[in-house]
Amino acid sequence: MKTVTFWFDVVSPYAWLAFDRLPQALAGISHVVDHRPVLFAGLLGAWGQKGPAEIEPKRAWTYRQVAWLARQQGTTLELPQPHPFNPLALQRLALACAPANGLPNRRVVEHLFRHVWCRGGADPNDPQALAALVDALQPVRDAQSAEVKEELRASTEAARVAGVFGVPTFECEGRLFWGQDALPMLCASLQGDPWFDSAEWHAAGRQPGGVRRRGA
Repeated sequence: MKTVTFWFDVVSPYAWLAFDRLPQALAGISHVVDHRPVLFAGLLGAWGQKGPAEIEPKRAWTYRQVAWLARQQGTTLELPQPHPFNPLALQRLALACAPANGLPNRRVVEHLFRHVWCRGGADPNDPQALAALVDALQPVRDAQSAEVKEELRASTEAARVAGVFGVPTFECEGRLFWGQDALPMLCASLQGDPWFDSAEWHAAGRQPGGVRRRGA
């Protein structure tokens, strides 16, 4: 049985689409999924990137594309207001639902994603809605504790060290697969496609850099 690490932040619609699609995409493959919360904003800062919603034309395209993708795969996706929002409380809650240094299970992660993407566009940080979510999940630890806060920071840093630059990212056997559209690649790798151990795979990742923008 192979372990797939799913690095996620519930702020990402692509992460929700990938999470919902994952069981179907990997059907018939012996695997287990580790759900690892991170802060997408922390990764963006670490790599000097802007988020999709910070570039106006890309923002419009992103929302149109995820709406189409959700329709294509049969996943409910209702854009929350506002978006982007601060996902800190939800990411900490994910970890608070697991023992110290543990990971949230799929049920917990699904609750969190549905809280964001399946409530008719409501604010994910609405205090009453958050209180109801906490009541439903019954976390075993205080999400505002120093312990949980440090675990989320450490998880984000571990993702950066592993080379994760965006969410969702899947990691398996030392390989990273970024994005909802990488699910077929992940599946092929898990099924033992020899291309992933070929010279072509390794050479593609070692392509030398070209012209760089001034200041980049």
